Amino acid sequence: MIKLTELIQNIDDLEIFGSNQIAVNNVSNNSKKIKSGDIYIAIKGSNFDGHDFIDDAIKEGAVCVICEVYPLNRLENITYIITKSSKETYSRICSNYFDNPSHKLKLIGVTGTNGKTSCTSLMHQMFNLNGLKCGLISTNKIIVGSKEYDTNLTTPDSYDLNYYLNEMIKTDIKYCFMEVSSHSIDQRRISGLKYELAIFTNITHDHLNYHKNFKNYLNVKKKFFDDLDNNAHSLINSDDKNSKYIIQNTKSKVYTYSISKNADFKLKVVENSFEGLILKIEGIEVNTKLIGKFNAYNLLTVFSASKILKINTDKILISMSLLKNPEGRFDVIIKNKIIGIIDYAHTPDALLNVLETIVKIKQNENSIITVVGCGGGRDRAKRLKMGSIASRLSQKVIFTSDNPRDEDPKSIIEDMIAGVDDADKSKILNIVDRKEAIVKASKVAKPNDILLVAGKGHEKYQIIKSKKIRFNDKEILTQTLKMAV
Repeated sequence: MIKLTELIQNIDDLEIFGSNQIAVNNVSNNSKKIKSGDIYIAIKGSNFDGHDFIDDAIKEGAVCVICEVYPLNRLENITYIITKSSKETYSRICSNYFDNPSHKLKLIGVTGTNGKTSCTSLMHQMFNLNGLKCGLISTNKIIVGSKEYDTNLTTPDSYDLNYYLNEMIKTDIKYCFMEVSSHSIDQRRISGLKYELAIFTNITHDHLNYHKNFKNYLNVKKKFFDDLDNNAHSLINSDDKNSKYIIQNTKSKVYTYSISKNADFKLKVVENSFEGLILKIEGIEVNTKLIGKFNAYNLLTVFSASKILKINTDKILISMSLLKNPEGRFDVIIKNKIIGIIDYAHTPDALLNVLETIVKIKQNENSIITVVGCGGGRDRAKRLKMGSIASRLSQKVIFTSDNPRDEDPKSIIEDMIAGVDDADKSKILNIVDRKEAIVKASKVAKPNDILLVAGKGHEKYQIIKSKKIRFNDKEILTQTLKMAV
């Protein structure tokens, strides 16, 4: 049990009707999960309004209701709290409920359209290699010491987020590397968290189905840095044209990194091949296992963050040579002399990065075969761009399903074809079934060809209508390449 006064401490603009001295058991924004003695927080979402379920929550045993509109039907034995933002209040109460775990470790948040998963995973590897206890909250998984947890969201719900941070405190973890999605910023899931370091990788057109336009998307990313206190640090990719705007109003101490201009942290790409990158950092050449210029940026991010967090430079450089790609990020499989690549690239910019990398390091006789689709229920504008990029930079393209959700996969493919230049249309095949598409690509591929399967990466499922169906790009590609040629 915990006093209500403790849960609402340091939360502004609350109107309390009833006793604030009651003791409560737990906190939830889901009326179906409410038990006797809990607080129910009514949140208006895109599909449901939590205010419609206040009576249900009380019937289940809620002793306190937090909402934005004072209910017409009120009970004398219930404490009602009115707030301007239920989302904000929910997040801060969740932090207070777990005794503000983000204040007890160094929390490093990474935001950007591309690179979040790679950077957080690589930093987690870096700190583990240097004997520092750390946790990870990412798209792929949540890691607390030796335990791994599956996750459905890039950034978890506020309650789950603070729960995992608290579990890290219990196991004496000192650092946590966390992906910060634009949705989580906008929905106030990260409100109340204290960051040691906030990182901005880049921003390109994505999630516009949610944010409506690029300006909104940009301003949501900016809010992450606006909300930092003056004890925090920011690390910004100054090669991104929006980087100055992102940190315009931040109180944090700002550091910059760049490959192409003057910055606090820099590197030079000496060599880029399928064996890995050779980088020059602070006058020292470092051999790495990662491939592509986009990974040079990821590695520079890791180097810069590690320096800011006071890791010894020599130790950083030694560890960089040992770092591995996260699952589903430029994941290379070589069978029967065919180079298969699995990559999560699901935005135009990410797909362009991967294909340009392949073009730069392939031999002239190598052909690029790309299997790619676009998700349903997402920004339609990017489909034309991805169709154009894939067809322009590949010798053969198979358009297929990604996660069609409630859309007709054929219509998604038609949107992608609409972006293809007439000169490239002869390169295209359309195969709706993703497995069939991968099998066909493997049959078409010849020795020394490069076969890119893009869009899903680490995901081990497809979302068709409302069902999540088991599906693993890497597993299927590995099997089909064994039988190829």
